Amino acid sequence: MSALITRLRAEHRREAYGLGTSTPRLSWWVDSPSEGQLLWTEFEKTTLDGHTQTARVEGAEQVLVAWPFAPLASREMVEVRARAGLTDGTIGGWSEPLRLEVGLLQREDWTVPLVVPSASAPHTGPRPAWMLRAEFEVEVTPVRARLYMTAQGIYRSEINGLRVGDDELAPGWTSYDHRLRAQAYDVTPLLTTGANAIGIELADGWFRGNIGFDGGVWDLYGPHIGVAAQLELTGEDGVSRIVDLAESWRASRGPTTSAGLYEGEEFDARLHEPGWARAGCDDSRWVRPELRELASVSARIEHAVAEPVRQIETLSPVAVEYRPNGRIRLDFGQNISGRLSFRAAGDAGHVLRLHHAEVLENDELAVRTLRRATSIDSYTFRGEGDEEWQPRFTIHGFRYAELEGWPSATLAPESVKAVVLHTDMERTGWFTVDDPMLQKLHDNTVWSMRDNFVDLPTDCPQRDERMGWTGDIQVFAPAASYLYRSAAVLDSWLRDVAAEQHAGGAVPNFVPWVPCGFPEASSAVWGDASAIVPWVMWEQLGDVGILSQQFASMRGWVDHLAARADDDGVIRSGFALGDWLDPIAPPEDPGAARTDRYLVTTAYLVRSARIVADVAVLLGDSRATIAYTDLADRTLSAFRREWVLSSGRMKGESPTSLALALAFHLFENDAQRLEAGTRLAELVAEGGYRIQTGFVGTPIICGALAETGHVESAYALLQQTECPSWLYPITMGATTIWERWDSMLPDGRVNPGDMTSFNHYALGAVVDFMHRTVAGLAPLEPGYRRVRIAPKPGGTVRAAATRFDSPYGSIEVSWRLEKEWFHLTATIPFGVTAEVELPGEAERRQLGAGTYELSSRIRIAELRKIT
Repeated sequence: MSALITRLRAEHRREAYGLGTSTPRLSWWVDSPSEGQLLWTEFEKTTLDGHTQTARVEGAEQVLVAWPFAPLASREMVEVRARAGLTDGTIGGWSEPLRLEVGLLQREDWTVPLVVPSASAPHTGPRPAWMLRAEFEVEVTPVRARLYMTAQGIYRSEINGLRVGDDELAPGWTSYDHRLRAQAYDVTPLLTTGANAIGIELADGWFRGNIGFDGGVWDLYGPHIGVAAQLELTGEDGVSRIVDLAESWRASRGPTTSAGLYEGEEFDARLHEPGWARAGCDDSRWVRPELRELASVSARIEHAVAEPVRQIETLSPVAVEYRPNGRIRLDFGQNISGRLSFRAAGDAGHVLRLHHAEVLENDELAVRTLRRATSIDSYTFRGEGDEEWQPRFTIHGFRYAELEGWPSATLAPESVKAVVLHTDMERTGWFTVDDPMLQKLHDNTVWSMRDNFVDLPTDCPQRDERMGWTGDIQVFAPAASYLYRSAAVLDSWLRDVAAEQHAGGAVPNFVPWVPCGFPEASSAVWGDASAIVPWVMWEQLGDVGILSQQFASMRGWVDHLAARADDDGVIRSGFALGDWLDPIAPPEDPGAARTDRYLVTTAYLVRSARIVADVAVLLGDSRATIAYTDLADRTLSAFRREWVLSSGRMKGESPTSLALALAFHLFENDAQRLEAGTRLAELVAEGGYRIQTGFVGTPIICGALAETGHVESAYALLQQTECPSWLYPITMGATTIWERWDSMLPDGRVNPGDMTSFNHYALGAVVDFMHRTVAGLAPLEPGYRRVRIAPKPGGTVRAAATRFDSPYGSIEVSWRLEKEWFHLTATIPFGVTAEVELPGEAERRQLGAGTYELSSRIRIAELRKIT
């Protein structure tokens, strides 16, 4: 027997570098064929000077385990390895070491000024990016060099002409008034003894650029941009030094003559000085920037908890068309978030413009849906042979691009690429199915998640919005936590949710909040993200730390919502978005739904109050447990009095109201629940198995049908291709999830509404049903410590599979139907137990680690498809 620890991780990071905590929690997998359990884990910590220390953690836990050593200090670097001891006496070998390095934990660790390149500038349009440079001497060969950076704005840096790091749009978008993220870079190989230089490009980004819709807002966080760059060297002599750059900084306008996240970027290569970030560059015409005390920045400076935004992959055009107007149209075959990169030769002064759009309408780029986000980049050639360029301070959502002014008659192969940008999350969940359209639905959802996890979870990547809408991620969180290891992104965003939460507990409808005309009053479903997203992270990942971190925010929201209730416990007034984007809603009024918005609001109060009560139990807060249990019970009774009939039918019933009451367990008994399920199936059938739900009902309706015995109704709804349905966009060529069921009309026209996007993940939340019910894998205990494997075949689906890289290991489930036989294969990792339920069998099997093949006979009647 053997037991080897693999995938040793700190917090939720693949890269344990520049950590913002002195006590990083550790997680690991155990690779072992043993049926024993983990008895203990031993850790060995090695410091830079070779000193070792060991610590043993007793018990079977292996997910986000408390740091077993003394807290680490700022800048401290150690290596940790681990080995496992099992209950059967097996003692494993040592794991591969994990290198951890802590960033600057205290504000006093930052000793450099904020370098501000210019006074405030008018905002009639996107402003230029600034260039900053400083020269310095390195007298002793550096054996270790770190560059710590943060900015008000977005930056990109070089040392001696070589790029620092590979992140994009750093330091990212946070609630800048409260939190400013910092990055740490190992720059040891970039330095040399003697003369060196550092160069930084700095643009407005979210800090000072135009963001928001309905005209947007300029200078939201301040009229100036600035950067702090702290370079620390340790020489061969063992002495650590902070390089004093203060008096060396110089600033100049650069070749990026205009940069806006929405508008695009303009670059004049004739203005580029190739050696600007090298020692010896003539900067005599550069100006001295303003140096401000970093203490003038009131926001907390904290190291990023998530991986950065990076260039993830490149796509080549699948089609090239030479247009009558002289433009060259490129179809990349996939709607993405990213930018174009090209290589071409042009005469000095020749201008190339790059236009972007998600779809075509009337054989032209459909740019109306972008609203003010013009999304046009331009490049002015230097005229010195082949030139390569990619924008640096903007990002677009697009599938199609048109090149205006391409400098040659034809486009050489591979001369233009689409570069996909998003947070560099680790993929954890996969799904396959023998229905090509369902497979495409899942694939499209994955792409929409990727495109909308650009530093924080947004609604869309293309138009003048791109906001952290709370409602979208609230409904999508289970899918997000399955598809990718997204916990760090959500952790960072939830910190901003808490920071921007009003004193009375109200949560902005999008975070960070941008006062751009949308009502500031909070709405249920949206504000409930403050309670539900942390709870989902607990269920999916077993992260009790996120519950502790967010508990005050969770309570605040529930208190705020409860305060809106009438004396009888029902909420009947106040701002409520309700079942947003119900298909009956006209283009100009997306909130006009068939479901009572206050039924939705009251139901969500029950749900979130229950969550807070459960969290209070986990955290050992008995007073809060009693208070929020009572609140949930009182509100539930009020909900039943107001909307539930004794039969299980509901007043003003709709598919959303029934699905919500079923999913949130709002009925009094099983008889009511079964009656409600039957009525829901009837309503779905009466609607021709087309979608009749919006944001609230859509993620949960298939599950509500399946859990009440109406599996075929769920499949009929899921596999519908006529509008409105999940598969209708696929019949229209969609490669991502649309915001509206009819974002494109059957005749190819774009929905006339002002709010139309072709890349929103919210309605793709149904993939959670595909993972849990179609493939059949769901957690029974937090972090998938215990799982349920219970596929429910239906419709025309005859085979499906899923794999989830859980916190404990990779879980795989696949099944197929052969005539009347159902065959299942399941792989369970060490540390996980599974409860398996096969179709047609009442028995539930309990399985430990291993790979299993099981079969059952299933009645043909159970395989019929509703038409």
